[in-house]
Amino acid sequence: MTEETKARSELDEAACFYHSYPQPGKLEIAATKPLGNQRDLALAYSPGVAAPCNDIAEDPGKAFDYTARGNLVAVVSNGTAVLGLGPIGPLASKPVMEGKAVLFKKFAGVDVFDIEVDETEIDPFVNVVAALEPTFGGINLEDIKAPECFEIERKLRERMDIPVFHDDQHGTAIIVGAAVLNGLSHANKDIADAKIVASGAGAAALACLHLLVSLGARKENIWVSDIDGVVYQGREEMDEWKAVFAQKTDLRDLDEVIDGADIFLGLSAGGVLKAEMVKKMAANPLIMALANPSPEIMPEEAKAVRPDAVLCTGRSDYPNQVNNVLCFPYIFRGALDVEATAINEEMKHAAVRAIAELAKEEISEVAARAAEGQLHPFGPNYLIPTPFDPRLILRIAPAVAKAAMETGVAKRPIGDFDAYNERLGRFVFRSGLIMKNMIAQAKSDPKRVIYSDGEDERVLRAAAIAIEDGLAQPILIGRPDVMQKRAERFGLRFKPGEDCEIINPLDDPRYRDYVNEYFACVGRKGVHPQAAGTIVRSNTTIIGSLAVARGDADALICGLDGRFRKHLLEVQSIIGLQEGFKECSALSLLINRRGAYFLTDTYVNNYPSASEIAQTALRASEHIRRFGLTPKVALLSSSNFGTRDFDTSLKMREALDTIWQAAPDLEVDGEMHGDAALSQVLRDRVMPNSKLKGSANLLVFPSMDSANIALNLIKEMTEALHVGPIMIGMAKPAHILTPSVTSRGVVNMTALATVDAQNYFANSDV
Repeated sequence: MTEETKARSELDEAACFYHSYPQPGKLEIAATKPLGNQRDLALAYSPGVAAPCNDIAEDPGKAFDYTARGNLVAVVSNGTAVLGLGPIGPLASKPVMEGKAVLFKKFAGVDVFDIEVDETEIDPFVNVVAALEPTFGGINLEDIKAPECFEIERKLRERMDIPVFHDDQHGTAIIVGAAVLNGLSHANKDIADAKIVASGAGAAALACLHLLVSLGARKENIWVSDIDGVVYQGREEMDEWKAVFAQKTDLRDLDEVIDGADIFLGLSAGGVLKAEMVKKMAANPLIMALANPSPEIMPEEAKAVRPDAVLCTGRSDYPNQVNNVLCFPYIFRGALDVEATAINEEMKHAAVRAIAELAKEEISEVAARAAEGQLHPFGPNYLIPTPFDPRLILRIAPAVAKAAMETGVAKRPIGDFDAYNERLGRFVFRSGLIMKNMIAQAKSDPKRVIYSDGEDERVLRAAAIAIEDGLAQPILIGRPDVMQKRAERFGLRFKPGEDCEIINPLDDPRYRDYVNEYFACVGRKGVHPQAAGTIVRSNTTIIGSLAVARGDADALICGLDGRFRKHLLEVQSIIGLQEGFKECSALSLLINRRGAYFLTDTYVNNYPSASEIAQTALRASEHIRRFGLTPKVALLSSSNFGTRDFDTSLKMREALDTIWQAAPDLEVDGEMHGDAALSQVLRDRVMPNSKLKGSANLLVFPSMDSANIALNLIKEMTEALHVGPIMIGMAKPAHILTPSVTSRGVVNMTALATVDAQNYFANSDV
């Protein structure tokens, strides 16, 4: 096989990497080849690189397969109109363009080169940008002054076969469009009848008005004013772009045209809209004072004279911030993923409607946390989502991609949108790929999962998702009125008591039965009958454990508040352990850039014996198979294959012998150093015939101290996502989480708990 043929094989394997992310097995966009030896170098460069070069020469579309082009956007500016700073020039604008690049990458995984062009003339600037087409999958024009920006964009669109998008115009217009649709919906008004008054006639303002017209607004209802007053027919020194909205009128200033306005659109300067003008507006006016940092009118000032007004600003310290980051990363994501040749009006409409509809959904935990609890359900203070809502990519990118396909500008249509949405979901939720099998199995037969912390926001959100996705039948322990009020405060449509069962500790007909059951478990352990009654009223972990023990629920999730050990003792005292277990153990899953790693025992056994370590490793291997992974087990120690004879290393050797006898086909070895567990190169130096091949994915520690320390260090140093703790050895399905868990973590553990319950019933006589 020639190097060129080898290179073609390697490239075929990784062909989809740059075009659409993240691919199966890839948790994020990153280099896929090690470039660690001469062969790697030959594949990456000469002579192996000839294979993709020849393919691209024959079929230019292959560049999206073999290179970074399909995920690469240029942010281009000449620095003539930098937001809030003016014509500071291309070099001084570079920090702004680099910041834009960060937003593209952070929110949508799009790679960016920022390109600052020292040219203010239209045609030379266009020539520079157009010549870059072979490098990029899209062009984002930024901070170019009007009216030149209009002509630059038009000419580039005509010359280039990739999307050209002036974000200052169209990004702003899309967010404004979504806010207007929702603002008018809230006021029960029709866009066709709405009077719109705009202050400002620059690129953003005119783009907003054009988009609103395409959404149904009528030009005869639109009034525009700028620094020279009202834009009217016959006005001198008026360019062709403003003339589109010129009215035949004798009115000459903003104060004269604002009377009866339903919408004020401000993209001008601070303070131009006076309180007296606001008084003249129609009922329930929508005021979009978007000048930044000083809006055309401060929200407090407008509300003082018109309490019925709904306000949007460009500032983050007020509700309804119009921020372009709500759309531009995701529009390019959808456009790149279908190799669109343009971003057309239909694609912009798709983005507008996706953003508007998302605002009407339940507020996500991530967005609520970023806003420090200041978000409200859809209404006057929440017309548009926040930039930190992780679902933006899940709503906008597919909508844009579909619109591109429907309008014939997609060179590479998506054939399976379910698979595409799943890939996007894995970008948002890093656990998506690893949890895929577990979630699918949970959905096949949802079980009754009881949550001891039913009043906790994370549980309420997780329960709502569990119902919506069909993962489980939640049972919540808590006070119904408290849960309902909190669900409403968090913007959840989920209704505890209606959508799921509730156990109210203060009033449940099974109370006496639960007390008797609890006393039977602990009556000979120093708990008096009266104390048992008090405990069952107040301890929700014990209530949840009793529900599972009695068969009123199939699996338990607890531990979101309080100490892990306390919950563990309470659960074990009622549910007990599986036959053959002296103690349960805790398995933790960490997901980071390198992949998925399971660590045990991270929370329970301080100094497990050799037999307990072997038992835990074998059971943990069974759990790993449920994730669709092949377990690769490393028994860790400060000794590396017999280099030291400490008590812990001797214990790990003994555990290894037990595992080899019980599971001779399992890929397991030890005792070994941590680096040897993760690197076959290092391992082969000392143990070339090891049964373990490649990197271990199950790391077994000699003590809880070492396991827990490693868990927390790795989690913080690699920004890993923690799933767990996954309890092994309980007589019935029960998982004890930790206070740091997120609502997504609770969702993941809900799926695990459901699968545990399925297996329990499949393997028992119940």
